[in-house]
Parts: sequence; structure tokens; C-alpha cells
Amino acid sequence: MTRTQQTGRQLLPGIPRQPGTAPAAPPPGRLARAFEAFTGRAHGPYQAAVVRIGFGLTWAAFLLREWPNRRVLYGDRSPWSDELAARLLAENHAFTVLAWYHGRLWFELVYHLAIVSAVLFALGWRTRASGVLFMVTVLSLQNRNVFVGDGGDNVVHLMAVYLVFTRCAQVWSLDARRSPPGAARWLWVLLGAVLAVGPPGWLWAPWAIAGIWYAVNRRYPESEWRAVLDALANMLHNCAMLVIAVQVVLIYSTAGWYKVQGSRWQDGTALHYPMHLDYFTPWPWLSGVLGSSLLLVFLLSYGTVILQVAFPFTLVNRRLKNVLLALMMVEHLGIAVTLGLPFFSLAMIAADAVFLPTAALLWTGRRAHDLRHRWRRAPLP
Repeated sequence: MTRTQQTGRQLLPGIPRQPGTAPAAPPPGRLARAFEAFTGRAHGPYQAAVVRIGFGLTWAAFLLREWPNRRVLYGDRSPWSDELAARLLAENHAFTVLAWYHGRLWFELVYHLAIVSAVLFALGWRTRASGVLFMVTVLSLQNRNVFVGDGGDNVVHLMAVYLVFTRCAQVWSLDARRSPPGAARWLWVLLGAVLAVGPPGWLWAPWAIAGIWYAVNRRYPESEWRAVLDALANMLHNCAMLVIAVQVVLIYSTAGWYKVQGSRWQDGTALHYPMHLDYFTPWPWLSGVLGSSLLLVFLLSYGTVILQVAFPFTLVNRRLKNVLLALMMVEHLGIAVTLGLPFFSLAMIAADAVFLPTAALLWTGRRAHDLRHRWRRAPLP
């Protein structure tokens, strides 16, 4: 009897299997396929890379722009003194390394480390270490003075925590160009020495996990332990990307439904008022032109509410979602220009990138690669 006939006999009910033949493996169930998809690979690597780059550059640009005012915002010259900050930290139990030591030297070290870690995180250099440093410096500076920011700081605050759990350096990073990717032992030892000096508390956890990851990759690259760690990393990444997407949906849905309840948004005059405030008019002539047209103000006010309320419902339709996503990004660019909130707009655009289609990101990556290749081969003048 041929193998095909044996297989057919095994699949027919009531026909016994021939002796010496292996039983046919049952096809994997739906739950097994879902588990394999959830743990087998990290989904959305290009979206995660864009979110990483966007928030790293946004935070670095903000710190550089406020560099002359850094001591007033977060340092020893701040109206929110160390004593007031300590009283608030005792109540809300927020984390900041600036509470470990006081003085200008420690503040300057943390502030400039924040700039360096944001740039390295955007470049994807030693992302496991630079990502934790990015989160620590974001939390430290923002929790030192919670009264500084324009709304974008809250988004950066949340995303800095979420991004630590993602594998956001698989593409478009310096780590992805290293072969094989691994951890720097000298960096791990240096960070451990720094943690030993201060009261790090929970910071020992990511430091220890990085050490375990390096040891398993170094000693047992083909073992089951390596497969387990890789599956856990994929699970954390996929969960974190889902949380980021849900966070963006919550931001837009709550903002839209709160606007629906406001009388100024209902009558379509809400945008008229910020366009006549000096604080929100970096270009007075542009604000004057936009604010003088009642019809334009009405359309922009109602359009903003419609976009924010409708965005969560468009996620079920890919094409409609992409159209509204493009409109949302254009809206944030308009807010950056007309209302003078560039870092809020950049933070929201970086968060929106989690919904960008992979095909568009791949096309953009190819175009950027071609332009860089042409620039390198261009003859010198």
C-alpha cells in the first residue's frame, strides 16, 4: 500500500490504521495559532521604530530649546523649590532621581544625560540601555516640576514607559546594523556601578534582566532558555504596542467627547478664542486671518470634533483609518504653526505613527535609502 493510500485510510472514519505507520498530526487549533502569532514574532516593528524615533527626537528637541531656561524649569532657580517638590513627591510617590541629591552639579548631569539618552534612543544605539535611561530622565525631569508642559509632556511621559517593553530597534536602528546584536558588557557594568552609588530601588530589575539576557545569548544561544526569553520579549512587545494604540484611541475619544459637551464647541466658536490670545499667536497676522473668518472657524471647530470622535470607529476600515490618520497629522501640524505648540504636535504625531500602514513605511524607507545612496555617489563640486 502506498503512503497516499495509508494517509487516506487514516483520515477515513472506521478504517483502522495500518501497523507501523505514524498517526497523522492533528492541525493546530485556532487558539494554538493565535498563541503562535502572539509569541512567535514582534508585530509592527516599523511602527515601533517610528514611535521610538519620534519621541526620542521630540524630547531631545524640547530639552535643547529650553536649555537656557533649564534651571528655572527644573533646577535650583525654579519657583517650584526642592522643598515643595519633596512634599508633592511624598504624596504622589512619583519617581525622580533629582530627589536623590540636591545641587546644581547633579541637576546638570541629569539634564544633559537626558539629552544624550534621547538622541541615542532615537538612533537605536544599545536600545535596551538607552531606552531605560530615556524613561528615567523623562520621569525625573517631569516629576521634578509637574506644572511645566503643554499637554505633550503627558504623552511623552506615558510613551517613555511603554517603549521600554517594546522591541523597537529591530529595524531602522544602529542595533539592527550590528551583527550579531548584543549587549555591551562595559555599559552594563558601568550602569551597575552607578546604581550601586544611589538608591535605585526598582531600577535593579531592568539591569538584572539585561544581564540575564546577555548571559543566555552568550552561553546558550540555541537552548530552550533562549527560545523562552525570545517568546517573552515578543509577548511584552505585542502587549506594549497594543497599550500604545489603546492609549492613542483613549486620548482622541476622551478629547472629542469632552469637546462635544462644551458650549463653545457646540456653536462652533471654540477656536476663535485661542487665536486672539497673545500666548497662542506666534504669527499674529496668520491668526488674524484665520480668526476673522467665522465660516473657517466654524468648519475647523466642527472638523476637529468630528475627527476626534470618529477616529476610534474608523479602525475597523483600513482605508478610512488611513485617511483620517493623515488628516489628524495635518491638524497637528496646523496646531504647531498657528497656536505655537510644536512639541505637543510632534508628540501626538509620533503617537499616531503606531497606526501607520506598513506598506507606506516600507516605501518611505526605500525612498530614503535611494536618496542616501544617490547622495553618497554624487560627484563632488
